[in-house]
Amino acid sequence: MQPIQSVLETIIYSSDLPAVHAFYRDVLGLSPLGDPSQLAAGFRVSDTHVLLVFNPEVSRQPGRDVPSHGPTGAGHIAFRIQPDDFDAWQSRLTEHGVEIEQVHSWEQGGRSIYCRDPAGNSVELIDTDIWPDNRANRPS
Repeated sequence: MQPIQSVLETIIYSSDLPAVHAFYRDVLGLSPLGDPSQLAAGFRVSDTHVLLVFNPEVSRQPGRDVPSHGPTGAGHIAFRIQPDDFDAWQSRLTEHGVEIEQVHSWEQGGRSIYCRDPAGNSVELIDTDIWPDNRANRPS
């Protein structure tokens, strides 16, 4: 059996899908998978990764095609950006009226910009991979 290849989708939650759809499309520049439905809004992040924003009230309803899910409270998502674009991203967020919650410099190198989407989810833009590459240590 082959190991897991990658993360295919990440899901965060919002009761106001039109607002988060506009944020991820217009502010962060992600490509929408279509118009938001009552259940979800989706975005292509890369060739292999999709971001889904689900309405928690709808996703918790029983009898859907997939098991019900949906947390209470804000989530967190981090997007990798190019180091040379760090200042431009700070400016873009400010120009769109997005409050920058924190700018952090990591001890091992790299910087992060933290803000909130319209649902209150913590959105991080990070200019490096801060996690160690320990794929060689995966169990077989």
